[in-house]
Amino acid sequence: MKKEDPLQMNIRKVRTIIRKTLDKGHEMDLKPLSVIVLDAGGHVLAFEREDGASPGRFAIAHGKAYGAVMLGLAGTAQMNRAEDQAYFMAAVNGVFGGQVVPVPGGILLRDKKGVVLGAVGVTGDTSDNDAAAGLTGVEAAGLVGEI
Repeated sequence: MKKEDPLQMNIRKVRTIIRKTLDKGHEMDLKPLSVIVLDAGGHVLAFEREDGASPGRFAIAHGKAYGAVMLGLAGTAQMNRAEDQAYFMAAVNGVFGGQVVPVPGGILLRDKKGVVLGAVGVTGDTSDNDAAAGLTGVEAAGLVGEI
């Protein structure tokens, strides 16, 4: 049996991120959440939308995670950049076909050496609550998250 690297993403860790994020959302009594996990190239590894979450939540979760992984900036940093340099984020969104949602809830996943492993996007409640729930999921999977 191949020994698993604790810092690499695999489907078991991806499922843990989603499950623990949703569990934290229930514990915090949040509105129904949707969670997506992307790899370092921005490709979808998994997505789950809770009952009661609107169908448009896939695009929002994806946009939060996609911006994080493609820019190497977590959602909070993207939001700050958008507030300070709106023209830059508008240009970035043009480059990426309008797919970037620069708000908290886009969690950048790194290993302990700083290498980007992917990103998580959480949506459904306030952006800060989305980020808090998602960070719990990331930490439960033994990964490092930046919100």
